[in-house]
Amino acid sequence: MLPAKLLMQRYNGEEIVPKRLEPKAPNLELASEIISIFETSQGKPKHILDEGLSILEGDSTNYRVKRGLAHILNNGFCDFETVSPLEPELLRKRLFTLAAKHPPSLANSQSLVSGLAAVLSEELNKEILSPHINAGIYADLKENSVLTNFDKPAPETLIHRYNLSQVQGIFYRAKDIIITAHRNVPGEYKQLFRYLKLFGLMAYIEGDVEHGFTITIDGPASLFGASTRYGTDLAKFLPALLNVSKWSLEANLSPKQQYDNTPSVARFSLDSNCALVSHYKKGKEYDSMLEQAFASRWQKTKTEWVLEREVDLLPIPGSVMVPDFRLVHPDGRDYVLEIVGYWRPEYLRKKFAQVRKSGAKNIILAISERLNLAGAGVKVDEVLAKVVWFKKKIIPKDILAVINS
Repeated sequence: MLPAKLLMQRYNGEEIVPKRLEPKAPNLELASEIISIFETSQGKPKHILDEGLSILEGDSTNYRVKRGLAHILNNGFCDFETVSPLEPELLRKRLFTLAAKHPPSLANSQSLVSGLAAVLSEELNKEILSPHINAGIYADLKENSVLTNFDKPAPETLIHRYNLSQVQGIFYRAKDIIITAHRNVPGEYKQLFRYLKLFGLMAYIEGDVEHGFTITIDGPASLFGASTRYGTDLAKFLPALLNVSKWSLEANLSPKQQYDNTPSVARFSLDSNCALVSHYKKGKEYDSMLEQAFASRWQKTKTEWVLEREVDLLPIPGSVMVPDFRLVHPDGRDYVLEIVGYWRPEYLRKKFAQVRKSGAKNIILAISERLNLAGAGVKVDEVLAKVVWFKKKIIPKDILAVINS
């Protein structure tokens, strides 16, 4: 995604309109030119790549577009590595030790370094040549990292990723987002809800499979403190939404107060006819780090209870729950596990209200100890569910203990 300084947006009344590039000439020609610079820079230090991009940028007025396209390639299609015969820090230590034994001469510093590299090469029995030592001294600096792999995209692909990134940037300052997912294939809903969980978004889901769902997502601007990470996770959700057949989106934003005539209210809308292209694969299963770690620990636990990731939607009056896991015993017993990790009061109240409405007696709530339930006006003993508290990770033995109790 693009950093804030490369986002290009304008106001149409209160509506924010992000910058978009048409996937046709001359934009495709510009994309091809930038891709070519990356392609010819493979195997070279990053500063060589940056010099090529700087030359292309010149003094043109569309420098932000060029930098944006290059940023996407840099962060989404490239692998940079530190290339050095020894760890650069260790290499510098060895050279500085040699320098202490060889007082500086009238020669310039570059000659001195080269001379020391030659001495070190001799000490290493010429297993490492002095030019490699010379190049590796500061190989851990960002500008000296080497472009070892470039996954060359088509120019159209780069343009689509740029347009998507410009729209994603709007969500960095969202107060809330309301998504109407119209009647679609049930599997699309399930995948969409999985992404909500993957990115840890605070979402309230209302509706049913037959008529569609309304999904309200808290934005980073609604939290008690600014959260760059949460804003980024919200932006990452957009490509998942693009894989749903029919939907519409309305977002309330925190406006940028750059000029006196900047509107005090900012809005953004989007729907399934937006022509944005997702780079997420359909049907691919994702898990959060917390869930993945828990599943890994469960596999090492000696128990007859089987942990399933494929969990059916749990209908509740006027809404639906998407449990994180299902626990199944050979004797037929089963439980669903829901992880509660965020602590915004309104979110907690709605989450626990959902559990109460479900009427299900086989729900286990794994609740982070960081949550201020009292401050949110939530009483755990009023929730008809088994509760497991966790700090940084969920322990399988704690889940089993609650089930067996």
